[in-house]
Amino acid sequence: MAKPIKLSVIVPAYNEEKRIGETMKSIDSYLEKQDYGYEIIVIDNGSNDATLEVVNNLAGSTVENARAVSAREPGKGGAVAFGVTTQANGEYIMFMDADNATPISEIEKFWPAFKEGFNVAIGSRYLEKSEVTRKQPFYRIALSRMSNILIQLLAVPGIHDTQLGFKVFSRAAAKDIFSRITIFGWGFDMEVLTIARIKGYKIKEIPVLWREQGGSHVPLTAYVRSLFDLFKIKLQVLLGRYEK
Repeated sequence: MAKPIKLSVIVPAYNEEKRIGETMKSIDSYLEKQDYGYEIIVIDNGSNDATLEVVNNLAGSTVENARAVSAREPGKGGAVAFGVTTQANGEYIMFMDADNATPISEIEKFWPAFKEGFNVAIGSRYLEKSEVTRKQPFYRIALSRMSNILIQLLAVPGIHDTQLGFKVFSRAAAKDIFSRITIFGWGFDMEVLTIARIKGYKIKEIPVLWREQGGSHVPLTAYVRSLFDLFKIKLQVLLGRYEK
């Protein structure tokens, strides 16, 4: 008898043919040893390489509990929101990056938070016990830290790392939060956490292992766009739009 699905893993992917296969196998290799059911959902968001083909070749064969979903949503946030709201069936829903910078095994650090009553648990590179084994280039670190100062001032004070792509939600929190987002680009994480706070969901930030993998698909212009997104979020907070 199949185990009830405890964990849905959403992996947004755009032109990830070189990395997605190993990431899928890594996720499956860890989760198949656990005592709970799971599903791996790769959202191929309009890739123009062989990402979808790679995922389909693995899904149902080497990686039995995986499936590919082809979508054309606006940005990474759109792909994640599509996966969360329309595809995920688990008691807990998470998303992680296709580059596997934070391995799925780090989720073991998250389960105690849910037992303590938290609704959202997010991975962080910037806490005392975080383990960053391969650092980004200096200019990216500087941009990230400066951005975080602004994010804390304007949106989610007390959260040290809003942007790491390794976040886990209770099913109810995930479905509610992602049905409300209006920002679908690189800045969507900020809005997700802002909505979570406003709706009364408890957030736990957890130090995790993170390894810079190189080949980032995040352009430097994303920092500028995210800054505009941040001010948009702040305006919507002031107007009370997230409370409706």
